[in-house]
Order: sequence, then C-alpha cells, then structure tokens
Amino acid sequence: MAGITVEDFQRVEMRVGRSLEVKDFPEARHPSYRLTIDFGPLGTKRSSAAIQPWYTKEELVGRTIVAVTNFPPRQVGPFLSEVLCLGSVQSDGRVILLRPDEEGELGARIA
Repeated sequence: MAGITVEDFQRVEMRVGRSLEVKDFPEARHPSYRLTIDFGPLGTKRSSAAIQPWYTKEELVGRTIVAVTNFPPRQVGPFLSEVLCLGSVQSDGRVILLRPDEEGELGARIA
C-alpha cells in the first residue's frame, strides 16, 4: 500500500454533521438512503449512503456523523451526493458509521 504525506491527509476536510432528514433511495445500486446533513456554518449538504441494511431511518435522524466535505460532488443515479459519510467496514461487510463520542459544534473539523 502506498503511503501518503501528512500534507495529503491535511487536505481532506472531515467534519461533524447532524442528520436532519433520511429518505429511501431505491434507484441506488446498493440498499441506500439519501441523507440531508447539517454542518452548522457550512450549511446543509446531501449524501448518498449505502447503509440501509444496518440502520433504520429513525436511528439516523438526529445522529451525529463524520463526513468528508471537500470531495467534488458525485452523481449517484438521479441524486447529487455532496459529502461522503465515513464508516468502518467490518469483515462481514457491515458498515458502522463514525461519529464523535460527545456532542460538539456542527461543522467542527476532524484533525
């Protein structure tokens, strides 16, 4: 695996957000949701997240998450995904979303 520099890592903006709205995304290739996420001073952003088998909509609304906010938007079928929600992929394929262990400021940068 090729290494990256600290400077490469610092260019990736990972920020804390709160999921405001969660909708089914039946057009996606993998079971997914369309999320609307509040990043405080950065505003709201949308994301496609292939996590439907492991989370209900009710579990996700109001949940804090960590997302990459400076990737270019990506067209996922008919939906424009603006941020990438981060999760750890388990050996069985299950995805566990990353989140801070305490409430903090929305939009706070992960360092």
